[in-house]
Amino acid sequence: MTGPEVMDVARDAIVTLLLVAAPLMLVGLVVGVAVSLLQALTQIQESTLVFVPKILAIFLALLVALPFMADALHSNFLRIASHITNG
Repeated sequence: MTGPEVMDVARDAIVTLLLVAAPLMLVGLVVGVAVSLLQALTQIQESTLVFVPKILAIFLALLVALPFMADALHSNFLRIASHITNG
């Protein structure tokens, strides 16, 4: 593999990483902001209150997004394997 091909594979890997991680990170961000806003409005200053809703929401998002994530990882693997086999 030449230098530009290696850079293309690295770029594809980073894009795949962002696509796979983005749904879960966005759900965690939205739930965290919502719970923090609820805490600010009700003046409940319990620091552990954020974790349970965030864990449940991320788990549900993982169940929903898992087929997309697996497909993205599989297609990236196939691209890398074709680069290896083609020389």
